[in-house]
Amino acid sequence: MLRKVPPALISASRSLHTTSSVCGNRNFRKFPLYNKRGTRVHKKNQFEGAPFALPIYKYGVRDIGEVVDNVFVMRPEMIPELIVPDLTDCKLKPYVSYKTQDVVQSEFTSEDLFKAVYSKKILEDFKNGELKEDGSPVTPSPDELKTPEEAFIEARKTGSDIF
Repeated sequence: MLRKVPPALISASRSLHTTSSVCGNRNFRKFPLYNKRGTRVHKKNQFEGAPFALPIYKYGVRDIGEVVDNVFVMRPEMIPELIVPDLTDCKLKPYVSYKTQDVVQSEFTSEDLFKAVYSKKILEDFKNGELKEDGSPVTPSPDELKTPEEAFIEARKTGSDIF
């Protein structure tokens, strides 16, 4: 007795083809040819900057100069300068454990800044009676002598934050 085979099973059978559908022609334009890949002619065209040549892939390294009239000119202002502080006497360790507690700090307001910088001096002047009738100090500190422009410039300097 012959069984009927469902059509879904017939189309799922494997087959072997001996001919190539592209006949050896492949589109290599979509494959990137970086510095170490490609023929000698491609590398020569890439180095000379020939038209339609791929740019030289630099692996994230920035240039330290530029090419002017086919001559490389080094520019000192393009060389990155790393400023590293001297940490010889630093007592801090380079690792912070994940088990440390989170530090929760409120927003630093102008009132907090006033209390941190001026409040002690004002209280000392008041206790010692070194205030004029208008409330200004008899002997002002260097911070009290600054103009608003000088204070603004000093506040924007690197490392000027109190906390």
